[in-house]
Amino acid sequence: MSDTRHLYFADNLKIALTILVIAHHVGQAYGPTGGSWPIQEEARAAVLGPFFTVNRSFFMSLFFMISGYLMVMSYDRHGFRRFVKGRVLRLGVPLLFFFLLVIPVQQYLCHLALGHFPSASLPFGEYYRSIYFGSGGRPAYWTGPMWPEMNFGHLWYVEHLLIAGLGYALLRLVWRRPPQASGVEPQPLPCWAVVVFALALAVASGVIRIWHPIDRWIGFLGFIQVAFADVPRDLSFFVLGAIAYRRAWFLGLPARTGYVWLTVGLTAAVLWYAYALGIRPVFQISRDAMGIIYPIWEAFLACGMCIGLLVLFRERLDLQGRWSRAMAQGQYAAYLFHVVVVVLAQFAIAGAPLSPFVKFVVVTAVSVPLTFLLAHGLRQSALLRRIL
Repeated sequence: MSDTRHLYFADNLKIALTILVIAHHVGQAYGPTGGSWPIQEEARAAVLGPFFTVNRSFFMSLFFMISGYLMVMSYDRHGFRRFVKGRVLRLGVPLLFFFLLVIPVQQYLCHLALGHFPSASLPFGEYYRSIYFGSGGRPAYWTGPMWPEMNFGHLWYVEHLLIAGLGYALLRLVWRRPPQASGVEPQPLPCWAVVVFALALAVASGVIRIWHPIDRWIGFLGFIQVAFADVPRDLSFFVLGAIAYRRAWFLGLPARTGYVWLTVGLTAAVLWYAYALGIRPVFQISRDAMGIIYPIWEAFLACGMCIGLLVLFRERLDLQGRWSRAMAQGQYAAYLFHVVVVVLAQFAIAGAPLSPFVKFVVVTAVSVPLTFLLAHGLRQSALLRRIL
């Protein structure tokens, strides 16, 4: 069994996760979210509350797991120089482009449209200088979070991948031990090991959240945009993905094991939806008890969904047609540019007499194909295709 063939199921899984990311960001305007978003509807759809919670508990960790797997594969194929060059080109260049141009333009237009400036308009140059070359304080017209030194927005994930990739390359450069052959014979992943991993993850997440609650973002070292509450989960799944490549787990994990863990993940998700929407147990759960239960629930949901979805897509969706190939090729560009499409669609429908949930469905249905069409169009340029 070889782990070096093209993983069509991984492509399809990344497409599905990107669509989920788009839907998640669409919902920021219409659901009870704790984060900030340019569009804020007055009415909220309660059902989006557990939707946010379940999503954030696994979908970026699954992205990280796939990225860890592909990172090791890429380094083995290309070596230090080509690997680092590829990381800088594909991850570093978009980060700088969004940081220096796309994000400030997007924020400026949103503030202008929503009337956040002290006058009818504010020259973009003055706005830009106040963010990137000012004293670092919060301007009088600013209503959202102020991260002048590290505002990468949703590209925090790309930033973390760049840092992790460069760190891994340095580790491989220093530790010159030949890598273990991968993909020859899959090694077992017993369920007890996953249970131990989940419990250890729950403890680590619970401890770090004493000081860093969920959704608290900081500029670590002044340039790393990070929410430490999620670092144990995302980092551990990234490392798990790297280990999975060496042990051929993506292709060799038994389907029965995957389906068992998918059942665990889906059950955990259903239980949270029921709890969040008012179907409560006969006994009361105190805040202190929930502080213990929640990280355990989150860890098992993450393990269940990440392992289960991986196996489900491998068993059922390991194929690629014309449209899925185009979407796979544009998936990264879709992740980069989807916020622009989503915000424009939300602006367009802002005044419509529709319920918040209907707006969520409509904007998601519009934003997903438009985002992938935009990604496909951008990739028609040979120069952009090297980056995207």
